[in-house]
This record gives sequence, C-alpha cells and structure tokens, in this order.
Amino acid sequence: MAAKNVNTGFRVTALLPLVLAFVVDCYVGRYRTIVAASLLYVLGLGLLTISAVYTSQSLSNCQNMEKIESCSPSRSQVLFCFFSLYLVAVAGGGYKICNQAFGADQFGEEDPEEGKAKSSYFNWSSFCICIGLSVVALLLFLIGTNTYRYSIERDQKSPIMRICKVFVEAARIWRTTSLPEKSTEEGALGALSHQGSLRMQFLNKALLEPNCPEEDAKVVSATEFEKAKAILRLVPIWSTCLVYAIVLVQSSTFFTKQGMTMDRSVWSGFDITAASLQVCISLSIVLFVPIYDRIFIPMARKFTNKPSGITMLQRIGIGIFISSVLMVIAALVETKRLKTTQDHGLIDMPYATVPMRVWWLVPQYILFGLSEVFAVVGLQEFFYDQVPDELRSAGVSLYLSIFGVGSFLSSFLISAIEKATDGGDGQEGWFNDNLNRAHLNYFYWLLSVFSVVGFAAYLHFTRSYTYNKGGLL
Repeated sequence: MAAKNVNTGFRVTALLPLVLAFVVDCYVGRYRTIVAASLLYVLGLGLLTISAVYTSQSLSNCQNMEKIESCSPSRSQVLFCFFSLYLVAVAGGGYKICNQAFGADQFGEEDPEEGKAKSSYFNWSSFCICIGLSVVALLLFLIGTNTYRYSIERDQKSPIMRICKVFVEAARIWRTTSLPEKSTEEGALGALSHQGSLRMQFLNKALLEPNCPEEDAKVVSATEFEKAKAILRLVPIWSTCLVYAIVLVQSSTFFTKQGMTMDRSVWSGFDITAASLQVCISLSIVLFVPIYDRIFIPMARKFTNKPSGITMLQRIGIGIFISSVLMVIAALVETKRLKTTQDHGLIDMPYATVPMRVWWLVPQYILFGLSEVFAVVGLQEFFYDQVPDELRSAGVSLYLSIFGVGSFLSSFLISAIEKATDGGDGQEGWFNDNLNRAHLNYFYWLLSVFSVVGFAAYLHFTRSYTYNKGGLL
C-alpha cells in the first residue's frame, strides 16, 4: 500500500504538468509560477515533517499492544499526511515545468556562445537538482529577479488554442474536400520556410478553405501551421521513449526489494538500508555530468563541429542504449541471486539473508545514473527546444509526462504478467511475494527485449526527424 501511494504521488507529479503548462504558458507566466510553486513545495515538506513527528508521537503513546488497530493513525492524521504529500506533488509539478524552461530562456538563441551555454545549462541544472537545498535555491532565485528575461505576450490568443485550431480545421476540411491541386497547395505552402512543411500532407488542408478562391482560401496562418507540425513531429519520439520510462521505474521498486534480501552489512553491527542504494544514482549523475560537459562535449565537437558535441537525439539514444545494457546486467545479477538461494537451501525462507553482498546491485544503479545524464537531460533539452517558443513550459511537461505514463504502463505490465504467470496450481508467478521463488530475472529479460525493440523504433523515427531552427544542436 505504501509503494502504491508513493507511485501515485509520482504519477501526479509527472502528469499534472500537462494541465498546469496550459495555465502557465497562457496566463500566469513562468517566473510567478516558480515562486509560488517553490513556496508551496517548502510548505508541503514542512507539513510532511509535522505529520511524521505528530504521528510518531501519537503511536509511541499507544500502550495497548494486544489491539494493533488501536495503534493505527487516526483518520485526521492520514488525511493531513496525504494533503501534505499531494501538496508537494502539485507544487513539484508546477516547479518542474517552469524551472528549467525559465532558466533556458535566459540564453539568447542568436549568439552561438549563448547557444553552447544553454546546452551546458541543462547538464548543470540536473547536477544541482541532485544536490538539493530548495530554500537556498529559492532565495538565490529571488535575488536575480531584476536581471531576468521575460517572454509573456498577453495581447494574443492562447498559443495552445491557435495550434489546436490547425488540427480542428484540418479534420473539418478533410471531410469536405480532397487535397488541393498541386499549384494551389504549393502556393499555400510557399510562405513556409521549413523543409518539414512538405510532410504530414493531411495537415496542409488547414491552410485552405474549400470552394474559395486561392487568394481568400487561407484558414490558419503559415506560422500556426508550422507550429502544429512541430508539435506533431514530437509524437513518435515521445512514444518510443516510453519503454525507457518503464525501465527507469524499476530502480525504486524491484531493485529495492532485491536489496532487502541480500547481505547489507558494511561492518560488524552496521547494515545499510536497501533503499539507500538509490543514492548511487544521484552520485553517478554528480560524477558524470562534469565529465560529460567538460570532457566529452569538447572532444565530440572536434569530430562533429556541433556546438553541443552531439545532437539531442543522439544523446537520448545513447541513454536508451545504456538502459538496455543495465537491464541485461540486472537480469544476470538476479539470476545469480536466485542460484545462491538454491545452493544454500533458502528458497522457502523469504526472510533469511541471502549470502550475496548487496554491492552486486551497485553497477546497475550507476548505469541508471549514467543513462539519466544522457537520456533524461537530453529529453529535457529536446522537448524544450523543439516546441514553439511560447509553449516551452508545455514542452517540459511533455518530457515529464513520459515518466508518468511510463509508470502507469509499468503497473499495467506487471499486473498483466502477474495474472498470466500466477496459475494458482503450484506454478510460481514472476512476482511471488517470496522473491526466492519469484522470477524477476524473467521480467528483467523481458524489459531488456522491450528496450532493444524500443531503441530500434527510436532510431527509425530519428532518421526522418527534422530539427526546428536549423538543427544546429
């Protein structure tokens, strides 16, 4: 139940930005959202602390050990805890869509040097997130208020509504007429400078009104038309990254369960918790971000002559490939753990410590961090850069939604496999409560296959992808 509540909170944090991004880009603005969300986030953490202390004191005063239910938290305590938890989730959702987008807005796109600095900004932003210090970060952010660049346009129609109009008009006109004559279509597209405009022909109808003279036929502007196509081009990339998100979820679930069964002793009388191994992810990010930014990128520039060393899609692809490798390693480690339980007769002793050091799990945690340096940071920059300028908060929310949807897909996949493998007639399910009789290694092998297939699909779509703004990054 606790894991379910944590996963639900994570999904709210990842999917809520899709709604918040509309309000932020159209009405509120990124600066004010960052300030408000940061204050609510700190408030939520404070309330969570109060909830934990108050509940702990209440339970410590419970003297009746025969009636366990009397020692359970009261309904008001549970409601207060969940209010605090979801306040943190909502505030985190608002903060995440604006923090990096607003920071990247401070770099001009016309200056090549600022373009390089913007690419590095996403690296060091992830580096700082791993370090923490929310209150200090908020104070430093407020100090620089008068120096920021702002890009709010309130005298125009909502940018999201203008783009939606393109799809609505294309669907409406599609039902009433065939594609325009070649000369008419070329005339409508003549004002479009982007080479990707000749693709996705079904959207071209939004430029023309049927049964109207060519000079009076335009329904939407060429700019709105191009922005709609830019959004649509992101869909295949977004979809093929979902498998990566499914893999990423496992670090906080099954990996932790495995660690709980293994030898976690550091020295005599001191054991680490299984969940504490997740710090290896943050440590590897802190380690590899400077290496990537200061060593890898300058070396890559010498070969590619690109400001960012490699393109954003190449960076994401490397991260997805690393995730495929780490799932293979995870499957091999779990296979060894199961063999160790068999060799020592521990199959029917789920609470016994398996004589295998928990450090066997460290390489896959480190690879998780390395894959995030490439894929997660690459996705942040990609979805920020490739959406229209006035929808950059929405772009960041699209990146976050990958992991929210991936978490849902992971739960669905686990439920489906559990029903398929748990026959109830002595057959051991893949997710048996007794991990010594479970087959997590099969699940990891399956995810590695999915990762390879998803990586192949990702490569297929990236070959035909055309970058906005000339594809300089």
